[in-house]
Amino acid sequence: MPRRRIEWAALALLVVVVTAGSISLVWMSRYAVAVRRLTRGVGDTVFYDADGKPWFRLDEQRHDVPLSAIAKDLQHAIVAVEDRRFFLHPGIDPIGTARAAFRDIRRGGRAEGGSTLTQQLARTLFLSNARTWGRKAKEASIAVLMEAELTKDQILELYLNRVYLSAGVYGVETMSEHLFRKPARAVTLSEAALIAGLIRSPATLSPWSNYDGAIERSHTVLALMRDQGFISPAQEQAASIERPRIQPYRQPQDLKHAWAKDYLRQQFRNEFGGDHPPDWQVRTTFRPSIQDAAERAVAVGLDRLRRPGLEAALVAIDPSNGDILALVGGGNYARNSFNRAVRSKRQPGSAFKPFVYAAALAKGYSPVSVLSDLQRIPAPSDPEWMPRSHGEQPDQMTLRAALMESNNAAAADLQQEIGSKAVLAVAADAGLRDLPDVPSLALGTGVVSPLELTGAYSMFPGMGEMVRARGMLAVLDSDGDSMFATAVQRQRVVSPQVAYQMTTMLRDVIERGTGSAARAAGVRGPVGGKTGTTDAYRDAWFVGFSTSVVAGVWVGFDQPAPIGSEAYAARIAVPIWAEFMRRTAQQLPPQEFTLPDGLTTEELCSVSYLKPVDGCPTYTEYFKDGDKIPSQRCSIHQGSLKQRTARAIQGIFRSLGSKIAGIFKR
Repeated sequence: MPRRRIEWAALALLVVVVTAGSISLVWMSRYAVAVRRLTRGVGDTVFYDADGKPWFRLDEQRHDVPLSAIAKDLQHAIVAVEDRRFFLHPGIDPIGTARAAFRDIRRGGRAEGGSTLTQQLARTLFLSNARTWGRKAKEASIAVLMEAELTKDQILELYLNRVYLSAGVYGVETMSEHLFRKPARAVTLSEAALIAGLIRSPATLSPWSNYDGAIERSHTVLALMRDQGFISPAQEQAASIERPRIQPYRQPQDLKHAWAKDYLRQQFRNEFGGDHPPDWQVRTTFRPSIQDAAERAVAVGLDRLRRPGLEAALVAIDPSNGDILALVGGGNYARNSFNRAVRSKRQPGSAFKPFVYAAALAKGYSPVSVLSDLQRIPAPSDPEWMPRSHGEQPDQMTLRAALMESNNAAAADLQQEIGSKAVLAVAADAGLRDLPDVPSLALGTGVVSPLELTGAYSMFPGMGEMVRARGMLAVLDSDGDSMFATAVQRQRVVSPQVAYQMTTMLRDVIERGTGSAARAAGVRGPVGGKTGTTDAYRDAWFVGFSTSVVAGVWVGFDQPAPIGSEAYAARIAVPIWAEFMRRTAQQLPPQEFTLPDGLTTEELCSVSYLKPVDGCPTYTEYFKDGDKIPSQRCSIHQGSLKQRTARAIQGIFRSLGSKIAGIFKR
C-alpha cells in the first residue's frame, strides 16, 4: 500500500512539473516574440476616447534618440549609479541580488532592490511595479531574454529613452531639453550626474521642486563614477563645484484637452506606476467633443468675469454609469497645471443643501412639510450661532420653497430636526466623507472637490443611486489581454421615490429659484440643480443635471478671497454651466425624468403649497407612502363664494378645536 501511494505521489508530481513546464514554455515563447520586436524599437501606451478612437499617447513629450546622440558622460553616469556591472552580467546580477537580499534581511524589510538596468527596462516595458516575488521572477526571465536577443548598446539605448526622470518627463533627451534647453549630446559632466541621480527617486528629487536634494544626489553619482574609473578625481572635484542652471519647466506646445489627459495619465500611473509599457491600449470614458465644450465654457466664463487670478473647474459625468465625459481643472493649463477639478477641496456652501433635504425626505418629510419658527434658529451646541439670511426671514416655509430660495435658516432648522448623523450618512453614501459634525454642516462648511460633489449629485437623476466616477474603462496589453477593468459601481443612497421628489425640487430651483439664470441663458429641457455661495463670496458653485449628464462648476481663487461684491453663484457659476449645457444639448439631449412607482400626485397652489382654490396658480406635487397630503385650502387667493364659505367654516372648526384642546390641557 505504501508503495502504491508513492507511485501516485510521483505521478502527481510529474503532472505538476509537466504542467508548470508547459505554462512556462508558453509564457517564455510569448515574451520571446515581444522581445524580438524591440529590435525595431518600441511603441507607446495609447489612450482611446469613448468612441474607441486613438486620442493621445502616455508620453507625448518623449523623443527617442540613438545612443550615439547621448553624451558618454551621461551614459557612464547612469551605468555607474544604476548598474555598475551592466557590461558584465547576462541580465541579472547575482552579486547585486545577493547584496540586496542580505541587506533586506538584516534591516527586517525591503531596503533596496537588486535589479539590473536590464531588469528595470524589462519592468518598464512589460510589467507593473507590483513588489511581488512573481513579478521579480518574470522580470529576471525577460531580462535574460533581452540579453540574448539584444546587444548591450541596444539595451542601454532603450533604457535611456524610456527611463522616468520626474515631472512627467521620460527619456534623457527630453529631460535635457527641459532642464538645460540643450540636447543630451551636449550636457556637461555635472549636468549628466544631475540627470542620472533622479532615477532612484524622481518624485522627491525633481530639480524644479528640490534642487538642493538633486544636487546632493548628483555628488553621489560623481563619486561612483570616480570609483568605477569613468572620471578622474580632478574631474569629480571640478564637477562637484558646479551648480547647473535649471530652466523653468516647459509645458508641451499642444495643450488641447490638457486637463483631461493629465488626469488620465495620473490615473494610469496610480495603477501601474511610472512605467509605460509599449503598445498598451487604455480605453477611456472621455468624449473629446464634450471636452471641447467644457474648456470653451470655462474660457468664456472667466473672460466674461475679467478678474485676474480667478480660476474655475468643470466636471461632467454620465449619471447612468459614472463615465467622466469631460474635466477642466482651471483657466489656463500653461499658466498653472494644478488640477482644481480633482485636487482642490473647498466649501460647497448651499450646493450641499440637497443632501440635507434628501435625508429629511428619507425620514418621512414631504416636499411641502412646513418648517416653523425660523426667525431664530439657535445651534444646539452653540446658543450664539445663528445662520445669516439675506432679506426678511419668514417664520415658516415648506421644504420646497426653502430649497428653491436657498434659505439658510430653514436648512439649519432641518438639520437640527433630523439630526446631523442622518445628513452625514446620506452624504457619505453619496461619496462625500470626512465632513464635520457641526451645526453649520447644512450650510456646506465641509470641504469637497468638484469631482466628488458632481459625482454625489448623480444620485438625483440616478433614481437614488450614486454612481462612482470613472475615467479609465480598461487597459489592454500588447496581446490584447486585459490588465485592468472598471465595472459600473453604484451605491444606493435614498429610495427612487425620495430621489424623484428631490429632482422636482431641484427643477424648481432652476424654474423659479436661485438657478433661474440658466433658463435666461438659454438652457432648455428638464434640468435641475443647486447654487452654492460661501461666506464673503469666496466660492461660487453650481451643480446641475439632466437625464444625460451631471455637470458641476466651481469658481474662486486658489488662495480663498472674495470674488467680488455680491458675487452670487447665480452670477458667477451658473453662466458657465449654462454655456456648457447649451453647447452639448444635441450630444447630451435631456429627456423627461422617469416617474418611479410608489408616488401619488396632488395638484397644489404653487404659492401657498395648499389645496388650490379658483385663481390659484397650480403645480403637481408628488407624495410617497406615509407623506401627509395638505387638506387645507389656500388662503392667499380669493377663490369662489362656495370655496370662501367652506374655508370660513373650516376655520371656525379649527378655532373651536383649539379652544377645546386648551381646556383639557389646563
